[in-house]
Amino acid sequence: MDIRYSANQRDFKRYTTEEVRQEFLMENLFRADMVTAVYSHVDRMVTFGCMPVKEEVPLDKGIDVWHNFGTKFILERREIGIFNVGGAGTITADGVAYELGYKDCLYITMGTKQVTFKSQDGDRPAKFYMVSAPAHKACQTKLLTIKDANKVPCGDAKTSNKRTINQFIHPDVLETCQLSMGMTSLEPGSVWNTMPAHTHERRMEIYFYFEIPENEVVFHMMGEPQETRHVVMQNEQAIISPSWSIHAGCGTANYTFIWAMGGENKAFDDMDHIKNTELR
Repeated sequence: MDIRYSANQRDFKRYTTEEVRQEFLMENLFRADMVTAVYSHVDRMVTFGCMPVKEEVPLDKGIDVWHNFGTKFILERREIGIFNVGGAGTITADGVAYELGYKDCLYITMGTKQVTFKSQDGDRPAKFYMVSAPAHKACQTKLLTIKDANKVPCGDAKTSNKRTINQFIHPDVLETCQLSMGMTSLEPGSVWNTMPAHTHERRMEIYFYFEIPENEVVFHMMGEPQETRHVVMQNEQAIISPSWSIHAGCGTANYTFIWAMGGENKAFDDMDHIKNTELR
């Protein structure tokens, strides 16, 4: 497991490009029949990736659960949200099987002991992207297909940010302890996300970018509003955004991204907006 410790905004101002990438960027999340895990001390969020090809892969494969979590099993005191961004696959949680197609989502509650992942076709493997947050009570494990998502159109083609926010793990959709997740899809010709930018002092966020066309990239903007930096991101990479940082992006083509939030609250209007002209 890759451990990332919290970075403060004062030191961040002096980071080189490589140091920013080492601290916040998550690459190579999907490896055949493996579980990749990145533990961030920013609100103790954990990002996982799993691409089962020839095997049915358990969530804890290759992870020293007691050493990393201090528990008997990973979800003993955690909840997790899972998106499938690959071929059709199956997630089995404590003996119950859930079939996930492309862009479907599964929320699994705290207290679930065994979670495994399997692809229906090893030649077109499922790719399970996951974010886990600490939890304080059991909720209901629930499958949410892309059709079930609460869809919120926003933006405008005139400002190159026409997009649809698909709310999955969201207070308006189902109960969780602190985890919120959704998927935002940009229309062709639109490249900007989350602009005008904002911060939210009481929540952190993780962005996972995918459906970036070959040979294209996304410039992810981060840092304090008057001390911005960027990270050039390629397809199927994720990035950690602390509460003091903006989180926005501009692609060389349209793309899709999954956002995950955890922290003090789930009030989506609890944010500090920044005018474009105030950014530096």
